Formats: sequence, structure tokens, C-alpha cells
Amino acid sequence: MTKNIYVIDTGLRTGRENIAHDQAMIDAHVDGVIGDSFKFIHFKPCALVGRHQDLSQELKLEECARLGVQTVRRVTGGGAIYFDEGQLGWALICDRRTVGGDLSKITAKICTAAALGLSTLGIDAQFRPRNDIEVDGQKISGTGGFFDGNTLMFQGTVLIDLDPATMMAVLNVPAHKLEKRELANAAQRVTCLKALMGRVPSKDEVQNALLIGFAEHLGFDFRFATPDERVEDLAKELYDEEIGTDEFVADINEPGRMRDVLSGTNAKGNLTAYVRLEGAKNDRIREVIFTGDVFVTPPRTIMDLEAHLRGKKLGDVAVEVAKFFKQADVGMVSLQASEFSDAVMGAVG
Repeated sequence: MTKNIYVIDTGLRTGRENIAHDQAMIDAHVDGVIGDSFKFIHFKPCALVGRHQDLSQELKLEECARLGVQTVRRVTGGGAIYFDEGQLGWALICDRRTVGGDLSKITAKICTAAALGLSTLGIDAQFRPRNDIEVDGQKISGTGGFFDGNTLMFQGTVLIDLDPATMMAVLNVPAHKLEKRELANAAQRVTCLKALMGRVPSKDEVQNALLIGFAEHLGFDFRFATPDERVEDLAKELYDEEIGTDEFVADINEPGRMRDVLSGTNAKGNLTAYVRLEGAKNDRIREVIFTGDVFVTPPRTIMDLEAHLRGKKLGDVAVEVAKFFKQADVGMVSLQASEFSDAVMGAVG
């Protein structure tokens, strides 16, 4: 069945402006103000962290300031990335039933569509779980998404040209990611269309390729439009009041420096729990903060889990975490529920 999707291009903006516009489109779709939409996004130099990441741990803040790279916090999960005019962003905001399935299945469908589209440029792009698109083992596109009710927000990037020196200067790449692939640095993990094609394709060429992939694989019928003024007004409001502020970007920043904080990780090293204890026997959770490269939906899941664990006895953590995820309608791509209790017990162990 053909699915009608509006296509917009929001032009060159700062990272925080783009994230505010993302959130505005989500809110507008949830409220029925706009229909299913696909947008192309262009960034001024910026370094973006995922919604649940520790800002100072993921980014070299002094280098960001020195190089004029804006720091940004996304509304989606996942890892830290560097963006400039050499990358193309894209996002699908639609009813979750437009694609169908849980978050893992939707990720596979959308990444396969994007890979098929990019392959029309003469490269062999393939979906690689959990959420990457690669060519011969090198990443050319990263993706991530979540649900807000029945609204799906799924976004991705395409590396058209690459500035590895600036990328490595501003990103703190976790050691476990480098060790896993025996890489000296993150620049060896990625590639770009310029390197693969021997030229820099135009943004229009790349955008058309992506649309072809989504049309053929997911049956999308694209209709070109201009950005909705109601969304633009809401995006400005979100930017001014939250997403564009330094306070929002630094919402999670060095929690381990708080007094009496213990920390532990899961076995894979991609989830950290920062824990403060209370009680006569120091056996209850006063506060817990989870950080990491986390894809989870709905967006408030991690914060709700943190609230759920406050006041719980350490001996009950595994049971309480399991109960929380059993009762909640949650989708996760990269983690199991037990890894949250593993991280907490690793902190206090």
C-alpha cells in the first residue's frame, strides 16, 4: 500500500536549532497538526551527545570551544557524533504503523531502505545491526529513534565528506568501542561518499538517492512541501526555553563528581550507573543516574526507572528493575533490563 509522506528541507541551521525543530515536529505530529513527514537537515559545526550521555565524558569541551564547535544534546538516545556541512541529516516523523513493528524491526526496515537508496550511488551500502549502515565494514551512516505514543521519530546521518581531525579533536570515543574493533581511533571506523565515489556528490544527489530507497523498500509516495510555520513557531519556543540553553545541554554532566557517588557499568561497558546510598545501613538507593549510549523508547523510560529505584533496598534492585520493565511498554535496541541492575550492583558491590 502506498503511504503519502511530506518531504521538507529545513536548510542550514545550528545543531541546537535543528534539535528544537525535531522536537517541534514530534509534538506537532502527536497533536495531529502535521502528517507523516520526512525531512533533510543541514548542520553548522557541532558535537551532539545522546539524551542519556554524560556531556564531559563524551566531548572534549575545551576543544569544542576553541574550534567553535557548538555542543548539543539530542532528544534521542545513542552515542556522540560530530556534524558539519559535510554531513547530511535526515529524519522520518510518522505514525509507528506507517512502518510497523517494534523498535528493532523498524530500525532494520528503515536502515535497509536507506542502504538501498545509498547503493544507487554506486556503493555497496548494507544495514549492520544494531543501527548502522556500512560499506565494507566502515560506517557511513548512523541512526536512532524512539516512539512518543503512536508517533515514531527516526533519524539518521550520511557522511558525504569527512573532517576526521576535527571529529577526533572534539569527541571522546569510549575505549571499549575502539578495542572491540582493534582500531587506533574512531576515524578508521568511518568512511564517506567522497572516499568511496572519488568525488563529492551534491546534497540533492544524496537526498534523491535516499528517497528512492524509502520509496522502493517501504512504499512511500513523497510529496514535496515547505516547513510548516506552526512547527517553526513551536521550534523557536522550544529553543528559547529548553533545547537551545546551556542548562539543557549540560543536564547530565560529570555526575560522578557529586558527593558520595559510586559508579559501575554493565559488562559491555555502554551503560554506567551513578549511585548515592542512604539509610542507617547505607543499604537503600537515595539517587541513581544512568548514562550511556542508550536507545530506549518512550523517551522518559530511563528517567522513570531512576525515579522508581529511589528508596529501594539494594537487595531488591534486580527484582525492582525486572518489575519496572515488565509493567512498562518499553522498546530497547542495545540493552537488556538486567543490565541496569548489573550496573547498579557493580557500583555498590
